[in-house]
Amino acid sequence: MQLYGDRGSSNTRRVLTVARHLQLDVEFIFVNLFAGENRTPPYLALNPNGTIPTFIDGDVVLFEASAIMIYLAEKAGSTLWPDGAARFETLKWMFWAAEHFRRGPSTLIEERFIKRIQGHAEDAALVGDALKSIHRYAAVLDAHLRDRPFVVGHTLTLADIDLAAPFSHIPRTRAPFDAYPYLMIWHQRLIDSVPAWRSTGEDLERRIAEIQSAAAARTRAA
Repeated sequence: MQLYGDRGSSNTRRVLTVARHLQLDVEFIFVNLFAGENRTPPYLALNPNGTIPTFIDGDVVLFEASAIMIYLAEKAGSTLWPDGAARFETLKWMFWAAEHFRRGPSTLIEERFIKRIQGHAEDAALVGDALKSIHRYAAVLDAHLRDRPFVVGHTLTLADIDLAAPFSHIPRTRAPFDAYPYLMIWHQRLIDSVPAWRSTGEDLERRIAEIQSAAAARTRAA
């Protein structure tokens, strides 16, 4: 099994967390997102979207992090991908994460980090819309987590990892999740109780430091 990605990406982090948590033998192939390696012809032949991550297992070629996560969890027979009604509850929150919860933070990472290292100013209107979206959906998840340790009851599932992804870039997005106490308690629980989530976060921060250093060097050379 091979995973193509960049450790500075929260989407790559989601998949690496699942693989590491399940102790699966997955070869990581670095695709430098910030050098445009996701737009080269060989990579586009695997993933015509030019997005990361991309996963290969024999004849199976998958893009979209959530689909890869499901594949890995099902292959391992893990409770991250539970049976019965809990499976549909997990799917519900995974879809909700993609359609609603992660959209605001995705805009902020573009406006407050990508644009900044490219030397451009953020778009105040886009940032304002993103913050409204974050407050709207963070309130929903905060209320849901008021009386449960994980998103689907008392057990870690793929839904938790999907929904935790935007926390990866809080130092850069400044997403206002700290206004929602149950959300913050839940994420701290993931850090404390899921070593794979904690270690992939450390990997992500090291990669971000590399990206920032490279951007600073380009600025000095310009």
